[in-house]
Amino acid sequence: MKVAVVGATGLVGTKMLQVLAERNFPVTELVPVASERSVGKEVEFKGKKYKIVSMADGIAAKPAVALFSAGGGTSTEWAPQFAAAGITVVDNSSAWRMDPSKPLIVPEINADILTTNDKIIANPNCSTIQMVVALQPLHKVYKIKRVVVSTYQSVTGTGIKAVDQLMGERNNASEYPMAYKYPIDLNVIPQIDVFTDNGYTKEEMKMVNETKKIMRDDNIKVTATTVRIPVMGGHSESVNIEFENEFELAEVRNLLESAPGVVVVDDLANQQYPMPMDAHEKDEVFVGRIRRDETQPKTLNMWIVSDNLRKGAATNAVQVAEYLVANNLI
Repeated sequence: MKVAVVGATGLVGTKMLQVLAERNFPVTELVPVASERSVGKEVEFKGKKYKIVSMADGIAAKPAVALFSAGGGTSTEWAPQFAAAGITVVDNSSAWRMDPSKPLIVPEINADILTTNDKIIANPNCSTIQMVVALQPLHKVYKIKRVVVSTYQSVTGTGIKAVDQLMGERNNASEYPMAYKYPIDLNVIPQIDVFTDNGYTKEEMKMVNETKKIMRDDNIKVTATTVRIPVMGGHSESVNIEFENEFELAEVRNLLESAPGVVVVDDLANQQYPMPMDAHEKDEVFVGRIRRDETQPKTLNMWIVSDNLRKGAATNAVQVAEYLVANNLI
């Protein structure tokens, strides 16, 4: 199968190439696509070098599927052109997520809605993906009323410029880029993306709106505070969940342990709980600190960690493509 990766030189694009190789996706020919300034450069995939091509040449190559990670503006302009050529696009940007005509997919939850007519498929926001993977098995049984989430997000979610800023600050470099308005090392920035009129950031509103769409339930109330912290390896989330139905902690653990894509790490006696350094380069969503909220009924607290470049982006997109292949949708 001919596969295009659009934005092949970025952090997520590079990770997509890695994940395609690791998971042995049936790539017969790779079509790496990037901005004009990168055209002609080479990327390596499974020991073979491929020349980066332009958007137009990417379409002309007629891949079966194109994994996009090149930003919202690029996706808005080019994804419809790929789709018009009969190429199925899995887009990692925010451009199409809340478009009612485009499916927003986390394979463990709602891949069953996909059809051959879906030529632009949206990949959700990284912080939303890991949360809903852990919420879905509980929602099925207890029905979620409300979620309060605070995130602790890796600088890799911003991109290579933010990684360079963090390491530049940490190493007392004489010169480094500023991805953020403020220092990030030895600091915490309670703003991810721009503020909207209601005082929440775009990142926070993505979690609110995407959760409802993916889980197919507009009645779930979500309120979020998203925070950038000086770590790499993954995003962490403190999540408080109020259910309509009563639960038992033992059953909650069993549901999570048997849920696809979830690994429970919750051994208080040995101080075992998920951390970004443990989630790094892994595809699972790790859950721990599972405990009852003792201040109100039918409410649970838990801690969720996942590698934001993998399950939060690249791996989820590749899993969508795998589903399409397995179900003869491309």
